[in-house]
Amino acid sequence: MINWIWFLLLAGGILLAAHSGDAASVTSAILGAAADAVTLVIGLLGLIAFWAGLMEIAEKSGLTQLLARLLRPITSRLFPDVPPQHPAMGAIIMSMSANILGIGNAATPLGIRAMEKLDELNRDPGTATDAMCTFAVVTTSSLTVIPITVIALRAAAGSADPTRIIGPTLAASGVSTVTAVIADWAWRRWTAARR
Repeated sequence: MINWIWFLLLAGGILLAAHSGDAASVTSAILGAAADAVTLVIGLLGLIAFWAGLMEIAEKSGLTQLLARLLRPITSRLFPDVPPQHPAMGAIIMSMSANILGIGNAATPLGIRAMEKLDELNRDPGTATDAMCTFAVVTTSSLTVIPITVIALRAAAGSADPTRIIGPTLAASGVSTVTAVIADWAWRRWTAARR
């Protein structure tokens, strides 16, 4: 369905430009956007590779285990089915840390790693566990304290105060995370009661 919507939007824009006699500006915009997209992807590849490598180093050095111990009071309540010393807990915490710092691009490979580690605990392959669902909910709502990526984009765009976004981001992401955790908890209790 979404493919059809995008197709209709693009076709409508091209037809409107052709009708108004401004097709050259559409071609120019397409080429400019394509160049910007390639530049953005190359920049993001470096960032993702950096954070994926950092995750490997953190895991092998024991840093993830240390973070897991520090955040155990929170994570043990959110993920009661995951053993505290399992590598999945460290991967979950690293992914959540990337989200808290607002480095969403880094959270993606870390989140994939966390899901892989959670799948090692899965007794029914192909079906998401409660821990996987909770992780998806917490990651999607993504509590953000310092939105580094947004600050960098605002600074690059010439914002007079690129850090002004911190307060609203913290408030909005805090509300979304609390709502997501409550909804996950309520859904889990409701489905457990129906079994």
